[in-house]
Amino acid sequence: MKNIAKKLRINEKITSKEVRVIDLGGNQIGIIPLSEALKIAKDESCDLVEVSPNASPPVCRIMDYGKFKYQQSKKLNQAKKKHSQSIIHIKEIKIRPKTDEHDFQFKIRHIKRFLSQGDKAKISLIFRGREITHPELGKEVLDRIAEETKDIGVVEQLPKLEGRNMTMLLAPKAKPVDS
Repeated sequence: MKNIAKKLRINEKITSKEVRVIDLGGNQIGIIPLSEALKIAKDESCDLVEVSPNASPPVCRIMDYGKFKYQQSKKLNQAKKKHSQSIIHIKEIKIRPKTDEHDFQFKIRHIKRFLSQGDKAKISLIFRGREITHPELGKEVLDRIAEETKDIGVVEQLPKLEGRNMTMLLAPKAKPVDS
């Protein structure tokens, strides 16, 4: 939308000899010489803006160009705002198979906070040394996390062992649509 405002020709920058003119109310005035169209626009203290340069003859609208550009920028900002609200981030939590209960609850609180904010949570369980010989312990920890967060989130990707890491992805539960 920002590019649309840049491409438009206004007032003396219009090159055609004759133009089809639309007034402030959206009514067609007709095909008139450019000089007369500029005079009409000046009498109404507005600008003559070429909205359809490829038409034969080009279509020009009498409008307040500054106000038009302002409205276009507001629309663009509104679109950006809506787009940024729909972005979902993936937050990562790293944990070990032998984690103390307090630390475990601390991580659970973080995961719940991420899910309540609408973000996804990736839980990475890291095996060190000989811990890798007991992947079932890691799976138990990830299952416990899934169980404790089931009220606010769902498991999007089941626990998967990749090298020395076991990962699981949690997504926020879909909120019910109000009817």
